[in-house]
Amino acid sequence: MENKELLEKAKEVSKSAYAKYSNFCVGACVEASSGKIYVGCNMENASYGLGICAERNAIANAIANGERELRKVAIYSPNSELCFPCGACRQVIFEFQNKDYPIEIVLESKGEPVTYPINDLLPYGFVL
Repeated sequence: MENKELLEKAKEVSKSAYAKYSNFCVGACVEASSGKIYVGCNMENASYGLGICAERNAIANAIANGERELRKVAIYSPNSELCFPCGACRQVIFEFQNKDYPIEIVLESKGEPVTYPINDLLPYGFVL
């Protein structure tokens, strides 16, 4: 799927975010190696540590549907241009990449997609 389409799906699902404490809505769209698409949004909680980021929500959706390798993760927030994933999400994304190529992180800048390999955002990801 084209990066612009992935961002549109992330943008659409960001409208479902449950961000009643920060008002910082985020949507994510994951493209698995199978070509299937999965979405997720952030969900906050009064006990702040129990919230979940959009990226991990979308990845959990993909995993629940049997996926194990991801190609791309598109992230969108109406509150921020270039909405980079947090450190926890970077590690989770890193975990599900194909050994032959890094996952591409797709963000929006001035209305256009920009991409970053996950290895550039997390150069020394934890592996066992």
